[in-house]
Amino acid sequence: MSKTLKGSLMVITAGIAWGFSGVSGQYLMAHGVNVNLLTSLRLLLSGILLTASVFFRQRDKLVQAIKDRKTLVSIALFALFGLVLNQYAYLSAIQYTNAGTATVLQYVTPVIILAFVCAKYRRFPTAAELVAIILAIVGTFTIATHGQIRELAITPLGLFWGLFSAVTYAIYILLPAKAIEKWGSLIVIGLGLLIGGMVFPIAIQAWKYELPLTSGNLLALFGLVFIGTVFAYTVFLKGTTVVGAVKGSLLASVEPVASVILTVLIMGDHFFAIDVVGMFLIVLAVIIISLKNLVALKKQEKIQR
Repeated sequence: MSKTLKGSLMVITAGIAWGFSGVSGQYLMAHGVNVNLLTSLRLLLSGILLTASVFFRQRDKLVQAIKDRKTLVSIALFALFGLVLNQYAYLSAIQYTNAGTATVLQYVTPVIILAFVCAKYRRFPTAAELVAIILAIVGTFTIATHGQIRELAITPLGLFWGLFSAVTYAIYILLPAKAIEKWGSLIVIGLGLLIGGMVFPIAIQAWKYELPLTSGNLLALFGLVFIGTVFAYTVFLKGTTVVGAVKGSLLASVEPVASVILTVLIMGDHFFAIDVVGMFLIVLAVIIISLKNLVALKKQEKIQR
């Protein structure tokens, strides 16, 4: 097996694992776990496991990052306004819709980032970018209304939390960019999860909520925390070191597809044909943006040579 193929398979595996985490979250909420407690558990347990993993691999670098006050402030802001808000919004979207729909709506994020970049640099989107924006808007409209302008096909809260999770995911990507460039993704994300996992449970008094300890819930919690967070992030980062971040983000677009399929297979949810059309349009918009970035990267590499 070639190195590139191995890297690609690792990224695809990570995307499927992320899809599985959403379904695990849906299962837990359907079996009596409150969204506040679930968010707390995911943040805290994932933060402990990822930070511990970094401690054994890059102990000196981790200690340096913790001692750097500017870095800690940056990661704390990322934790509160990126990680905590995004995790809570995403799980709330699942609660009011399902894992497949919530994941697809969150994938509007690249279009939001594109709009932000265009506004920041005061430029109009290119033809390909404009097509992607239109596809994302039409896809979201199709999922939300099934083509009926006067009524929603999903709950208003489901639509709100789904789109809000896309906005917070954009913040999640943009906010820690400098810190990640300096310290690496695992250190920043691990510490961010840990900080969020300590602050959020106290803020919402997580101990008030009951955790039904059934075998199914424990298995789903393992899927949410270990498979869908620790394993997925680690494998994704290893894969992207081989194939590159741009191609990695393109391959990771398997996540919403995996999430929809797993939602049907595991949770028994049903999707209408028009839902699939809307989801396809959003995923297609993400693929167009990723392909455009990949082409631009290759052109830049040729110029540098």
